[in-house]
Amino acid sequence: MTTAQKVPLLDLHAQYAPLRAEFIEAITRVCDSQQFILGAEVSALERELADDLEVAHAVAVSSGTDAILAVLMALGVGPGHEIITSTYSFFATAGCVARLGATPVFVDIDPVSFNIDPSGVRAAINKRTRAIMPVHLFGLCADMDPIIDAASTNWVPVIEDACQAIGARYKGRQAGTMGAAGCFSFFPSKNLGAFGDGGLVTTNDAALAREVRLLRNHGAEPKYFHKRVGGNFRLDALQAAVLRVKLPHLARWTETRRENAGRYAELFRDANLLDRVALPVEPPGFTHIFNQFAVRLPNRDTVRDRLAQAGIGTEVYYPVPFHRQECFAGLGHHVEGFPNADRAAGSSLALPIYAELTRDQQAAVVDALAAALPA
Repeated sequence: MTTAQKVPLLDLHAQYAPLRAEFIEAITRVCDSQQFILGAEVSALERELADDLEVAHAVAVSSGTDAILAVLMALGVGPGHEIITSTYSFFATAGCVARLGATPVFVDIDPVSFNIDPSGVRAAINKRTRAIMPVHLFGLCADMDPIIDAASTNWVPVIEDACQAIGARYKGRQAGTMGAAGCFSFFPSKNLGAFGDGGLVTTNDAALAREVRLLRNHGAEPKYFHKRVGGNFRLDALQAAVLRVKLPHLARWTETRRENAGRYAELFRDANLLDRVALPVEPPGFTHIFNQFAVRLPNRDTVRDRLAQAGIGTEVYYPVPFHRQECFAGLGHHVEGFPNADRAAGSSLALPIYAELTRDQQAAVVDALAAALPA
């Protein structure tokens, strides 16, 4: 099977090319300064991101994983504590909890949004619960009001895993600003991606921000005096400079992704595929930023193979939910107790959605998918 046009899942060259001169200038500025660890570039990025995200404090760190880890450490999470989170996410969400000796408690997802089921969150809370960590998966916020209500009633903080959701909104509020802290990733494939790893912690709590800043630099304040054991969670100045070039373009890139999602809906409708392919949703009051455009379809693996033969890039996020991961087998979760996550893991497929995607490329994706679906 062939298609007239090959389409990658993500084309970073298309984003890089028009900004190349600005990247070179920014990188040269850092090289000329010879200040590569924290410093002026990182401080400037933190101010700009705090303004953009409408939050009091933004602390740049070395990755989205380290953002989650630093927040958990700042909140004193450790052995004997339970962290309630989704069973369907990137591994860092649960992995960071386990690294600190705490227990991740998994909750099934909503069957439509891919995000954690608030009713399951409320049912999972007990005296050992130290925090609730919803994931804003694929760029759509979780349903936060009932989660925050359950957390407040039980006096536990909410940590937002917003690693895929920079710029997403829920009832007017930005992802990463509704709980005690938000965690973001600047992995290159994200809507705001660095030239390597990078991350961010957001919070409106000055004391928590100060603690994360302390922890990202081995807990040292002043230098060589350690109030507590931290880590090396610092963001490189080179990455900060790259992100400062990209940040002014983020709103336009996000809007273009949203336009692409709308165009996909039209193309799928015109191709009479909506009875066989379930598209991402955007409920009233939510703003989806489409870090991924994950559809659900029958015979996913066979369809994906056929799309690859046609030159269409796709990815499966995520084929194995946490409750079925070998490393979490000892937690005692009933593996059959998460049917919505299991269905998503077996049927979801991410299609190209990057901002530079053209109309013709989207049409090629839909045409190839129509041909790949079983009769």
